[in-house]
Amino acid sequence: MTLAASAAAPRFQRVTLSVLVAVSVCHMLNDIMQSLLASLYPLLKQNYDLDFVQIGLLTMTFQVTASLLQPVVGIVTDRWPLPYSLPVGMLSTMCGLVLLSRADSFALLLVAASLVGFGSAVFHPESSRIARLASGGRHGFAQSLFQLGGNAGTAIGPLLAAFVVLPFGQSSIAWFASIAMLGIVILGWAGRWYSGQRRLQADRAPPSRSLPLPRRDVLAALGILILLTATKNVYMASISSYFTFFVIEKFQLTVREAQLMLFLFLGAAAVGTFAGGPIGDRFGARFVIWFSILGVIPFALMLPYADLFFTGVLSIVIGMILASAFPAIVVFAQELLPGRVGLVAGIFFGFAFGAGGLGAAVLGSFADTRGIEFVYGVVSYLPLLGLATILLPRLQPH
Repeated sequence: MTLAASAAAPRFQRVTLSVLVAVSVCHMLNDIMQSLLASLYPLLKQNYDLDFVQIGLLTMTFQVTASLLQPVVGIVTDRWPLPYSLPVGMLSTMCGLVLLSRADSFALLLVAASLVGFGSAVFHPESSRIARLASGGRHGFAQSLFQLGGNAGTAIGPLLAAFVVLPFGQSSIAWFASIAMLGIVILGWAGRWYSGQRRLQADRAPPSRSLPLPRRDVLAALGILILLTATKNVYMASISSYFTFFVIEKFQLTVREAQLMLFLFLGAAAVGTFAGGPIGDRFGARFVIWFSILGVIPFALMLPYADLFFTGVLSIVIGMILASAFPAIVVFAQELLPGRVGLVAGIFFGFAFGAGGLGAAVLGSFADTRGIEFVYGVVSYLPLLGLATILLPRLQPH
């Protein structure tokens, strides 16, 4: 797929860029709060005497809640846009954090995880739609900037866990409710902008929803993109859920040192996410997907056998290359399903969470029975499934 230069280069209006930055910042705030859950696993494991299966169940509860609801939210908002649903999603996340700080049982931890997952389900489809509306035609850039906020938040979460929550205890998680309040204010402003844009466009003809390929080919291509997303996010879940345990066991690191190692990977993923979209605008989303899939394979295969220094180096390289594909995957899917931005966001952001959550639960079972190093030996082969990219069609420029 190649995007036409005329579709990729309109100049941004100041208010448009401000909206893009606003939804990206809120994506960062949202994912800071969400990433705290995974970052706190070593602490929760100790406080509640959890095993790896229960750790996996926490991840699955959070991510599958988001996965099941996001496509539904996307379908509904494609037909009936809900600009002011975004602050509601942020409020749910805030409630989940407060409950997480006060939970006295594993069951309440699961409820807290589900509230955070519900917040994610509401946030992503409508905020992704706002990002595309504010893109000025540079859809790859807009997706990258939007997702950069999310990846930056995911990377910052472990640092906050290491330097705030670990020293001050589980109850300090409630302090991050102030982040949610800031997000609610910003999203209220973005919702007003979105409502204004809808009024301005009320007299215009709706965008064409005609498919660029025969329906069977579109469904096949979507299936391949979903496989790529599943592969990527099961691998990412293996890092976000168990990487700290892996480096603690293999290299005898402290919890804080292990959190810093996780930050290296997640920070590199944020850089890769931002780079992937603009490159896709210039060379095509299909090119970026190919580069990401082929480029990561040798490094993923080496990671389980590296020493401490090269584990850090490889985690940076893997995070940067692997993350670059996701903005391109979303843009490619939006081109396959024109006029269905909410559905695409719901499927791919939601499926990303769901696949990662199911993978985390399965990997947790293996970690308990076979050991954490065995898990990383197995997941190193997952990127090979990405060779299915060869089956993606080439879309005509428009």
